[in-house]
Amino acid sequence: MSAASPGTVVLDIGKTNAKLTLIDAAGKTLAERRTPNTVRRDGPYPHHDTDRLWSWMLGELRGLSALAQIRAIVPVTHGATAALVDNAGLVLPVLDYEHVPGDATDAARYESLRPSFEESGSPQLPAGLNLGRQLDWLQARFPAEVARATHVLMYPQYWAWRFCGVAASEVTSLGCHTDLWRPRVARWSSLVERLGWEPLFPPRRDAWARLGKLRPELAADTGLPADCEIVCGIHDSNASLLRHLLTLQQSGPCTVLSTGTWVIAAALGSATRPLVEAQDMLANCDVFGDAVPCMRFMGGREFGAIAGARPAAFGQAEVEKLIAQRSLALPCFAETGGPLAGQAGRIAGPAPATPAEQAALATLYVVLMTDHCLNALGAEGRVVVEGAFTANPWFGPLLAGLREGRDVSVSDDSSGTTCGAWLLDAWGTAPEPAGEPVAALNPMGWRAYRDAWRTQAGAH
Repeated sequence: MSAASPGTVVLDIGKTNAKLTLIDAAGKTLAERRTPNTVRRDGPYPHHDTDRLWSWMLGELRGLSALAQIRAIVPVTHGATAALVDNAGLVLPVLDYEHVPGDATDAARYESLRPSFEESGSPQLPAGLNLGRQLDWLQARFPAEVARATHVLMYPQYWAWRFCGVAASEVTSLGCHTDLWRPRVARWSSLVERLGWEPLFPPRRDAWARLGKLRPELAADTGLPADCEIVCGIHDSNASLLRHLLTLQQSGPCTVLSTGTWVIAAALGSATRPLVEAQDMLANCDVFGDAVPCMRFMGGREFGAIAGARPAAFGQAEVEKLIAQRSLALPCFAETGGPLAGQAGRIAGPAPATPAEQAALATLYVVLMTDHCLNALGAEGRVVVEGAFTANPWFGPLLAGLREGRDVSVSDDSSGTTCGAWLLDAWGTAPEPAGEPVAALNPMGWRAYRDAWRTQAGAH
């Protein structure tokens, strides 16, 4: 690709890693840069290392600018995160949502303030996974700093603001289990109204809106064009959803599995059961502001807890052995979120004997948890796997094998978010539908193993 050819940079900040991906005008990935998304333990509370991320971004953009004429930057981030800023920058560090904000008094105060599940579609979650709880605690603990803030910026829009200086809000992050939004009526929640926070949120813009051009000093520093535009940006699982949302009329109802640190099942026109707050079901908002029934668990985190830091390769022999001997990984192996939160993860039956068996057991576990989520949502129609689990050749086939006639397709976009973010920059481009279904894998005893797992896990 010549330096004169146009390109788009997707800034994708996941809970575990941050990425910069350079994409050409046809949607093809040309280059990718990656760094851990670290949490600092110094300062007033655990917080994201935004200074390190910013320095890393600028350094990598200098290199990417030599590969293409970068015309736009699209920020995509994990949810449950916001930045309080004034004209000079952050007034407080960006709180890590895995930190438990406050004590029992703070928790009781917030419980008396938060809106009902019926109003917000946002379940009561542990730690700081309800963004409203973070903001309430920050206001109570650091009143002077919060009083200085001119804006509360959702995390994608914080990075957009740093690049172009334009403050905006966007509905996919506002409507992501924050307690701040009423998805069904597209209004601020009673919590925002009660605490008078509405003036802190800048005007809402569409995820695909161009907010402004790159700050001149950043263009000079990075070598990016002076007319490089900054797109408003989007919550990461909604970026994964976008490709399928835009092809829904042609392809029919489906459930999209956005996989990474979190596995989020988003039922596009396919959920048949009411949402149950206690099972970590929720109503997220898509880019058009419409409520989407979802259910989730911390699948990537749990996979790593079972498989180890460097998962080994495995084959069908390990899968069949674990099924035959009824080695069961029972939930849950993460401290936050999921339909079976509060239970301590454990292995029932013979423990895996090799690293390959550990990885196979971790795969069986995340397949069974995903199947449970699909069943609990009453999700019908196709299932499309996006994100990190597309690299696991056993995940899709085993999931398909658990139910007769279940079509499971595996996306060709290994990040899940990259295609959706590119579509925001190329708004109006018709995306390609998901590929053909994978061949189902139904080893002997697989469905009976699932039934035994459901019974012992309490997953009914």
